[in-house]
Amino acid sequence: MSASNMVINKKKIVTILVSAIGYILMVGVAILFLLPFYWMFVTAVKPANEIFAYPPLLWPSEFHFENFVDSMKSSDFGTFFKNSTIVTTCATVITVFINLLAGYAFAKYDFKGKNVFFMIVLSTLMIPTQVTMIPNFIVMSKLNLLNTYTGLILPPCAEAFGLFLSRQFMSELPDELIEAARIDGATEFSIFRKIILPNVGPLLSVLIIFTVMWRWNDFQWPLILLSKSKMYTVQIGLSMLNGSNYVNWNMLMSASIISIMPVIVVFFIFQKQFIQGIASTGIKG
Repeated sequence: MSASNMVINKKKIVTILVSAIGYILMVGVAILFLLPFYWMFVTAVKPANEIFAYPPLLWPSEFHFENFVDSMKSSDFGTFFKNSTIVTTCATVITVFINLLAGYAFAKYDFKGKNVFFMIVLSTLMIPTQVTMIPNFIVMSKLNLLNTYTGLILPPCAEAFGLFLSRQFMSELPDELIEAARIDGATEFSIFRKIILPNVGPLLSVLIIFTVMWRWNDFQWPLILLSKSKMYTVQIGLSMLNGSNYVNWNMLMSASIISIMPVIVVFFIFQKQFIQGIASTGIKG
């Protein structure tokens, strides 16, 4: 065997070993991330006397899937699930629409003070949400929007992170498309609807996933705004399953699994374009 062939074979072996080590590390990290979900599921279906067994049982002796049904019936969890669905759906539509329109304006329009306004909007990312909660609550109280879907949905809809992603993504779209549409007599909103939207699929997936995850998991704002149990969301419902003297871990874990399913479903629907969207919205320009 010639020296050149030996060098090539060594390079191939090194490449294979590096790839194998990389895959092993990724599998190990994936297991670490999935282990809490596995333990959550096992705890949800375990008999109550096996939850605190020592040493811990990695597999239950029998499965109690009725815990999922019981958790939905307890504390009117079905109503909480419906409230979260309504709030998350409406908030996602409004938030994504605002972000896309504002991002388009900052990316493709030239107006006085554009960069200054954009920096002001971005600076709001440094303001903790706790600072704005009390002013928002006072405004909602003055408008008689406490314990309403409108009060839950509207205040957090205008946010800077999605606007930033939209602006970064749309700034990469060619201006020639917009100019050609204007020459053909298209209105500005028609340009946005027929030209911009069909070309921002990855961005749309990123915004939808982030917004759904954020609004579905929101706990602080509903806790502040709501005082009527019929308006409680899923996250508040989960907190109600924590008793002051006793925690029913079967019910809590089964309700937690049910509560994360919508976010997982949304992610799997948009995951293909989500990765492309993250890569396309890098900090450029």
